[in-house]
Amino acid sequence: MPYIPHTDDDRREMLAAIGVESIDDLFREIPSHLRLERALDVPEGKDEAGLLRHLRALADQNQDLARTVCFLGAGIYDRFVPASVGAVISRGEFLTAYTPYQPELSQGYLQTIYEFQSLVAEIYGCEIANASMYDGATSLAEAVVMCCHIRGKKRAAVAEGVHPHYRDVVRTYCWAMGIEVFEVPLQEGRTGVPSLDGCACLAIQSPNFFGVIEDVPGLRRAADSAGAMLVVSADPVSCGLLRPPGELGADVVTGEGQPLGLPMGFGGPMLGLFACKRDLVRQIPGRVVGRTHDAQGRSGYTMTLRTREQDIRREKATSNICTNEALMALASTVAMCALGKTGIRRMAEATVRNTQYAISKLTEAGARLKHDAPVFGEFVLTLPKPARGVQERLLGEKILAGLPLDEFWPEMSNDLLVAVTELRTRAEIDAYAAALRSVLA
Repeated sequence: MPYIPHTDDDRREMLAAIGVESIDDLFREIPSHLRLERALDVPEGKDEAGLLRHLRALADQNQDLARTVCFLGAGIYDRFVPASVGAVISRGEFLTAYTPYQPELSQGYLQTIYEFQSLVAEIYGCEIANASMYDGATSLAEAVVMCCHIRGKKRAAVAEGVHPHYRDVVRTYCWAMGIEVFEVPLQEGRTGVPSLDGCACLAIQSPNFFGVIEDVPGLRRAADSAGAMLVVSADPVSCGLLRPPGELGADVVTGEGQPLGLPMGFGGPMLGLFACKRDLVRQIPGRVVGRTHDAQGRSGYTMTLRTREQDIRREKATSNICTNEALMALASTVAMCALGKTGIRRMAEATVRNTQYAISKLTEAGARLKHDAPVFGEFVLTLPKPARGVQERLLGEKILAGLPLDEFWPEMSNDLLVAVTELRTRAEIDAYAAALRSVLA
């Protein structure tokens, strides 16, 4: 709160109404040995103007996208957000909306979810989508668990090219469900054809963590030969140009919705996308909103095809996710409607052009492209010196150069994951290349 209006008299009146004499009485249930028996070691209070100066000085120590050029991706991307997104989601009826248990009072809210589902299903080339998950990682984990439930097996394969954080979340979910997870190694940046004996599913990411576009049809055939399902975690913007995974045979398509209308923020909030084939609708986790009509023929919306076990009988539930990222789903819906099919395609095309230009300039500056494979929006550079030191030097030049990969693969200490979106200009890429050449020299 920027301003707290309570006076001492106000506080005394509230305490009297509660029936206690002091604020300390409100915390008497906390044992005395757990309480701090001295004053906090903080500086003297400042006046309002002085406090604002102090806070601005602290904030100025942060790096942000107003002062740096971002080539950092790895799951969260600096993409264009239409101004209409903030205008719509800041309206009070959306900010205060909650679970639509009474559909007759929540028609507008339910309609926005229905529109979101329709758009996600279309982008991913699937027949049905849910009302959103928490983020891309939990979406993938829920898909793996769902496939194991459908196939009645306790083994799942996850490609090494899937985001490391996503793989961590999948392992956590599967550990709790008694499901064995094994990783399928990469071959030159792409998922090799795995042996899937006894597996309920194969989970991949395309474009994968390194930006490489996977051979989805080939992996579909590998899954079919073992009677396994195929789960694909996909960047929704890439589907504006590439054939969506649903059209390539994926049973379930998941992803992170942040690139469609959400700012990078401080790593959140996020938006999980989840779409699948129609015959899996009874197994789908989370909420599904359907459209119907009343006796007068007017359209109406309500939550549907969702068992009550999701909320109250956890041991019987196919999933225990009981909510969704409704406000973020609304933001993404507004962005998708504002951009339209043509706008999303242009974002994807500009991403490809900028990516290829960046690869050309950065390799001329002394880096080497690690993977000889088609990429979308991201790629790995191998440098002649440790990537972490290069990243730190370039940050001093106000360039967020990318992600050093030694955090996840210690043997890749000289490798840097670089992301390029439609927002990067040739001038910014040229400046990055010039700074990189200087640092490498």
